[in-house]
Amino acid sequence: MIKNIKWILIASLGIVSCSQDDVDTSGIQPEVTVSPGTADFSKYVALGNSLTAGFSDNALFKAGQMNAYPKLLADQFALVGGGEFKTPFMNDNVGGLLFAGIANPRFGPRLIFANGAPITLPGGVSTTEVSATLTGGFNNMGVPGAKSFHLLAPGYGNLQGLGTVPPTANPYFARFASSATTSVVADAMAQAPTFFSLWIGNNDVLGYATTGGDGSDPITPATGAPGVGFDGTYTALITTLTSAGAKGVVATIPDVAAVPFFRTIPINAITLNEAQVAALNAGYAAYNGGLAAVGPAIDDVERARRTINFVVGKNTPVIIDEYLTNLNGLSIPSYRHATSDDYIVLSSQGVSAQAHLAAGNGTQVPLQDRWVLSKNEVEEIRAATISYNETIKALAAEKGLAIVDAHAILNQLANGGILFDTYHFTNQFVQGGAFGLDGVHLTARANAYIANKFLEAIEKTYGASFKKYKPQDFPLSYPSFLP
Repeated sequence: MIKNIKWILIASLGIVSCSQDDVDTSGIQPEVTVSPGTADFSKYVALGNSLTAGFSDNALFKAGQMNAYPKLLADQFALVGGGEFKTPFMNDNVGGLLFAGIANPRFGPRLIFANGAPITLPGGVSTTEVSATLTGGFNNMGVPGAKSFHLLAPGYGNLQGLGTVPPTANPYFARFASSATTSVVADAMAQAPTFFSLWIGNNDVLGYATTGGDGSDPITPATGAPGVGFDGTYTALITTLTSAGAKGVVATIPDVAAVPFFRTIPINAITLNEAQVAALNAGYAAYNGGLAAVGPAIDDVERARRTINFVVGKNTPVIIDEYLTNLNGLSIPSYRHATSDDYIVLSSQGVSAQAHLAAGNGTQVPLQDRWVLSKNEVEEIRAATISYNETIKALAAEKGLAIVDAHAILNQLANGGILFDTYHFTNQFVQGGAFGLDGVHLTARANAYIANKFLEAIEKTYGASFKKYKPQDFPLSYPSFLP
């Protein structure tokens, strides 16, 4: 019934370099005299989530891990006394995980770009078995999926916890945790770090956002005890990491609603002809009549907001909005047209928004909550993010830590873009160069930019001096196959 729904993607990725040479990360400026300043980089440990791990294109794989910003930082630290930096590498460049030899659809192969859209790597078969655990301490402690409180949780790497409902462990951490009872921060501290980076908190709001605020993945409370609220948890993390005198760098939490996952599908993506409009409006006539009959239960402003009326041409979808006045007792559901203050998610549970809308959802059938991030949900996310960042900034100031304002960086991407030397980054899906094919995680080139921002923050706080990375030495997209 719906037609003319298209991805906002370029037909050709001529701007995207796909040669193996582009994966080389050695291109740094040679003229800078490097210095550690007052920092000691002999034992660097990085803590965080998927951004820290090098997750890209909806998967964790070797090439992405090699281009993760902590690895790039460690390469620069090595020039000023930094030691070995060990990463718990995946087995291949396919990505995805095996559970007892069986591929799990929740952790599948990475995405590639083909025929004008992202698709799962054809023929991609993961060889990374979760139960084949790794030994030895690892410097990159980034754990995809981790929220702030997960870093404190004992047993977060317990293989037995992967089978509980809901799971109490993380499969990525289960591969390299030192024991079944340890925590991420405990394994980090066991290495006696002299310097650390901590970028955590994105998932504390991102899970809520990517599920359309449907309640299945709630926002972490801004306040509460360690393991419950963000402020208590983050305080415990920083207190622990600095307890032996380590210096470090932290980063704020971006506005997750500004990433391409929420900004790619146009809100008016439905195009209708006259016959379709007539049929739809007739179908919603009883609903509109019910709104007129409820009288003072809602005011005229809300009545107008809830009225469904399709027109010939471009239309916004009908959505379910639980923030509307509850009229279920009068057998009137909470429907309304989406507005420019709402965002349609790029995909949900493996289904693309394009396919979902094309199947008649948003017209004959209102979009379910998980498909739409509503204005009220965006406001909840932004309120939590502001509070998280206040906590991060206050603790960084108290402990004398370097800080990267990732929130400001993403705002720049969403409002005109950022110039990285001569390369222009934006938050557009694929074309913008900053985000990979899942619309959430960074490209290799964006990791280089972020690494430079971390290095600049460290220079400012500790008087260090580093060489910086150049955009042309990093790919915008990974080839379909890598060795």
